[in-house]
Amino acid sequence: MIDGRQIRAARAMLGWSREDLLKASGISMSALLRMEGALADSRSSTLNKVVKALSLAGIEFVTRDDGAIGVILKAQNPPQAPQ
Repeated sequence: MIDGRQIRAARAMLGWSREDLLKASGISMSALLRMEGALADSRSSTLNKVVKALSLAGIEFVTRDDGAIGVILKAQNPPQAPQ
């Protein structure tokens, strides 16, 4: 399961604002705030939209067997914020 901290870290690695992620994923600000703040379980369809948008931008989500979590920015051209 993707953690809100991973979403925030992914945005930071890409240099994306919340608005950039909203444009790329098509979700609402309230849903993103809930996800990043872990205030409520998000619907899987909403989380999938966020994961897809970040993955397309070069983010890989990491969850290790020991419980450690993180994000990796794959080598590519410099990431661009959505238009």
